[in-house]
Amino acid sequence: MRDTVDRTRRAFWLKHLHRWHWISSAVSLVVLAMFSITGFTLNHAAQIEATPRVARHAATLPAALLRQLADPGRKAAPVDPAVARFVHEKTGAEISGRDGDWSDDEVLVSLPRPGGDAWVSIDRETGEVQYETTDRGWLAWFNDLHKGRNTGAAWRWFIDLFALACVVFAATGLLLLKMHAGQRGMTWPLVALGFVLPLVLALLFIH
Repeated sequence: MRDTVDRTRRAFWLKHLHRWHWISSAVSLVVLAMFSITGFTLNHAAQIEATPRVARHAATLPAALLRQLADPGRKAAPVDPAVARFVHEKTGAEISGRDGDWSDDEVLVSLPRPGGDAWVSIDRETGEVQYETTDRGWLAWFNDLHKGRNTGAAWRWFIDLFALACVVFAATGLLLLKMHAGQRGMTWPLVALGFVLPLVLALLFIH
């Protein structure tokens, strides 16, 4: 009777562990492959050279809009909507709602992005607008997705959910290993090797 109960319990757990294992692997498969590849490219970033492409655009604010930059008390605030619309129409830069660094002679708006960088500078005396973008290529773009660099809240939430799916995948895999270990004698030595090897490398070679 007890053997029957044990077999029933084992079958129950095997069924559910297999289900969560394949569900979590299906959810994380493509992104796990992407993160593995970009982990390799990040580790060899010095050997994988890229030539950044820089583009510059310029415009000049009309006098009516230039007067809206005359407020001497601003230190970190967005430019007025009319100024932002003008900059967007003339240069393509989207600075609406973005805080700028206000100094005595200019307003500088940083526009960081995955795989590159950008900024807009507005001269508070002459109204000259400079917009510069730097594109470091698709590989840098994927590397920045890996790091979550300048990717916004939606991508950060996605990384968190993906990490949770990987934890479920690893945990269910470990439990499945435990349940099958009796028929596979090398199970725990290999698990121990996977734990000990990076620990030894870190202790011996990372200073």
